[in-house]
Amino acid sequence: MKKPDISLWWITIAVIVLIVIPVVTKSPILRESVFLILLYMTLALSLNIILGYTGYVSFGHIVYYGIGGYVTFSLIYFYGINLIVAMIIGGLFAAAIAYSLGQAILKLRGAYFAIATIGVNEAVKALVNNLDAIGGAEGLYFNIKVYNAYGGAENAIWLSYYLMSALIIITLIVNWYIKKSKFGLGLMAIREDEDAAIILGVDTRKYKSLAYMLSALFPGIAGGIFFFKNGNIEPENAFHLVKSIEMIFMVMLGGFGTVTGPVLGALVYERIRGLLLINPLFKNLHIAISGVVLLLIVLFMPSGIIGYVREKIAKIRRYIE
Repeated sequence: MKKPDISLWWITIAVIVLIVIPVVTKSPILRESVFLILLYMTLALSLNIILGYTGYVSFGHIVYYGIGGYVTFSLIYFYGINLIVAMIIGGLFAAAIAYSLGQAILKLRGAYFAIATIGVNEAVKALVNNLDAIGGAEGLYFNIKVYNAYGGAENAIWLSYYLMSALIIITLIVNWYIKKSKFGLGLMAIREDEDAAIILGVDTRKYKSLAYMLSALFPGIAGGIFFFKNGNIEPENAFHLVKSIEMIFMVMLGGFGTVTGPVLGALVYERIRGLLLINPLFKNLHIAISGVVLLLIVLFMPSGIIGYVREKIAKIRRYIE
């Protein structure tokens, strides 16, 4: 295992600087904006493990965000379990579900796998919609008294912010170590030519299952933090398929298979999305516009922003991983 290099250090420091700005300024507006950016970065980096390194396009990956969110929310709502414990359980539960499902759907490749992941998301969404024990289609809502255990609602919001900040740093470091490890090399061999990887002795089934499990762990935790902060959860928001498309867009925009790419892609996408949503002319078209941009990326810059820069400027390759 290689020691962290300069590419990991600078991107980690950049993310920490972003995290610190709302803390220093004590600005609620900045805090909310940065929280959303950190959430997107976490989701993009998580998807990068299965999409970027392994080459499997998961169109329904948001299902693990929803599963983790529901498990975390339910543990707090029904049993009063502390957020930190609940979110870890939620993330582990999402990872366990991903590992189990991976045994079946990871046998598929290409479009068949992508379609299967959409089916999984929609099936889980339909199931949750009909489970009255966890609120059904209306979902669950916290009583404001729930936040008393965290020093009040304002302190609970800041706690959510700090937890999301810690999560993005962990997800970033895990992404880097995966890429630099023997495990990561195996995943990238699968991405380039799975049949050749099998011939070379890569245990593709094991590698894909572990990658899929890890790619579900962090969205599961992120979902728990997000819905705790929101104070409510419902199937439509927890399993919104558009969010999966946004995750793919962010990874492709920044550069799939890189560590820096999903971080940059998430930052750029959130800024573009924010500008479009406040524009009366484009607020209902931001997904369509994102689709057009994604098409242009695939056609003219398939390796994303980071990949394009690495190709054109050889001197900075060691600084951008």
